[in-house]
Amino acid sequence: MDITIEELKERLDKGENLNLIDVREEYEFDEFNIGAKLIPLGELPDRLEEIEAWKDQEVLVHCRSGARSGRAKEYLASEGFTNVRNVLGGMLAWQAAGY
Repeated sequence: MDITIEELKERLDKGENLNLIDVREEYEFDEFNIGAKLIPLGELPDRLEEIEAWKDQEVLVHCRSGARSGRAKEYLASEGFTNVRNVLGGMLAWQAAGY
């Protein structure tokens, strides 16, 4: 089940320690980010060892609009990650909401 920007914002505001991955490109991350771990979608297969410990934990993935993170979610699930959630609407929705 995916996650809304509202739920993510609420959990971040509470100070929850989240496994949050930003799959955008570095220049997008540099322009605006919410503190996620940056792993661009194209680098994900080569960087799985960095997040191996998260396989059985909740992992939240986001991108600009939700498309790339949707692909990242499918890929991580195929690699044995059991609880991957896409941030619906991505950073476009986040910024549109004024967060």
